[in-house]
Parts: sequence; structure tokens; C-alpha cells
Amino acid sequence: MESAFLPWESFYVIIGSSAAALTGLQFVVIALGSESKSLGGEREINAFATPTIVHFCAVLLISSILSAPWHHLWPPALTLAACGIGGLVYTFVIIRRARRSQNYKPVFEDWIWHTITPFLSYGALAIASFCLPNHPTPSLFIIAASALLLLFTGIHNAWDAVIFLAIARRQKLDSATSEPPSKAS
Repeated sequence: MESAFLPWESFYVIIGSSAAALTGLQFVVIALGSESKSLGGEREINAFATPTIVHFCAVLLISSILSAPWHHLWPPALTLAACGIGGLVYTFVIIRRARRSQNYKPVFEDWIWHTITPFLSYGALAIASFCLPNHPTPSLFIIAASALLLLFTGIHNAWDAVIFLAIARRQKLDSATSEPPSKAS
């Protein structure tokens, strides 16, 4: 019996590899941003940076699950459903963390990219996973779409963090060069 996942092999190699590479780059962003007070405190990191890593890792996990040599559809379906449900729970954790952020108040775009798109992705993953054993073809397309949306969400949020840090650094440099020299006593 040919696996229903075989035609998807290249797709999951591509997005899984992308998610892994982007996870590494996000570590670099955080390391470089740690020198800046603009990064915010632990609450902001937990609300806005950590979820990006989690979403990239979710894409890597989905890719790994669907690349494994399964003999039946129900074990990967249950595993993916658990990932989707776990992601939904984590999305509510993100919402709570974002609301408690003290140094940064999220704007509408933040709510879209940090809560709504992950909620849609993980919800679609959970639902499609439960349908996978009986309806593999449409379920696999929905699972692929949810993985791509998580990947794009992570890319957007990582880019947003980089731009935020770059602007803050530029403003700091501009204010340092516009200050008059201090008088020597």
C-alpha cells in the first residue's frame, strides 16, 4: 500500500527545512536584540518572540510526522490532532501574555498575526487531522495550508521583531548623535 503522504514528501522537506532554518535565525535576532532595551522584558519576549519559535517548531513537527513511514492513517491523525489542540491551548496562553504585556501594547496587526492566524492554523490542523483517516486527500491539503500559514505567521512575526529592533536602534543612534556634547568640569 502506497502511503497517502508520499506525494507530499517534497513539500514537507521544503517547509520543514525552512522552519528549522528560520528557528535558528530567530535565535540570532533574540541574541542581537538582547543588547537593546527595546526588546522589552520577559513578558514581551514570552508574548511575542517565544510564540514565533513555537510556530516554527510546530511546522517542523508537522513535517516530521507526515514524513514518517506510517502504515496506517490513524496514528499520524491522532498525533497531528494532539498538535492542533496543543496549539489552540497555546494560542490562548499567547493572548493572556499579550494582554499582560507592560512595556508594549499590541496593536490590531499584532492581534491578527500573534493570535488569530495561529488560532486558525491550529484549529484547521486539529479538525483536518480528525478527518484524515476517512478523507485523506482534502485533509492533507488543509493540513498543508495550516502548516504554511504557521510558517508565514512565523516569518511575519520574526520580520516584525527585526524591524522593531532596527527602528529602535536607529532612534537610539539618532538621539545619541543629536545630543550636544557634555561640558567638561
